[in-house]
Amino acid sequence: MPNEDFADLFEQEERPGCQLYLISPSAVDAGFAGRLAAALDAGPVAAFQLRVKGIDDHAIARAAEPLQRLCADRDVAFIVNDSIGLAKRLGADGVHLGQEDGDPREARKVLGREAQIGVTCHDSRHLAMEAGEAGADYVAFGAFFPTTTKETRHRPDPTILSWWATISGIPTVAIGGITPDNAGVLVKAGADFLAVSGAVWNDPEGEAAAIAKFLKLLAP
Repeated sequence: MPNEDFADLFEQEERPGCQLYLISPSAVDAGFAGRLAAALDAGPVAAFQLRVKGIDDHAIARAAEPLQRLCADRDVAFIVNDSIGLAKRLGADGVHLGQEDGDPREARKVLGREAQIGVTCHDSRHLAMEAGEAGADYVAFGAFFPTTTKETRHRPDPTILSWWATISGIPTVAIGGITPDNAGVLVKAGADFLAVSGAVWNDPEGEAAAIAKFLKLLAP
């Protein structure tokens, strides 16, 4: 069942303040569920995206089970990266598609009307407009800052967030190297969500402390 609170964020006439969208490390072990629980309990966090690399869908599905349960218990949307088929198999709240991962129209057909479908648009206004026309629920721009989480070739200016907010009601996710120290410019530019990963999982003070730093920045 899709996370209704997360879905509601996309339908409000007046957008709420910028919120956190947490992304997993590229590898998760048996102890990761505890780390995720600590991060979510320090929330609020709007969504968690499972983005695991280097293993097959069967292994990802096994790893996903306790993480998905944690998200459901805390009313956090559980989003699968890249794979429409895996999102369907898991009954995830949605899927995030890269430019090579499928069409939002196909994702909608497979996952249903209530699924939250996001599309990576890099630094491209054209790709964002195409995603919106194809029925995406949000568009993701980035990487805004250098990141070691994944290889990136695009570096948009934060003004793309402001531009999109003036022409579209579809929310934006800002992604790429975002930390509590550099996120302010993205919030000011109009990002609806900050996608954060390394700044949380690699914080020497722990996941809860990292989330608290972001929430302090986002506090009205």
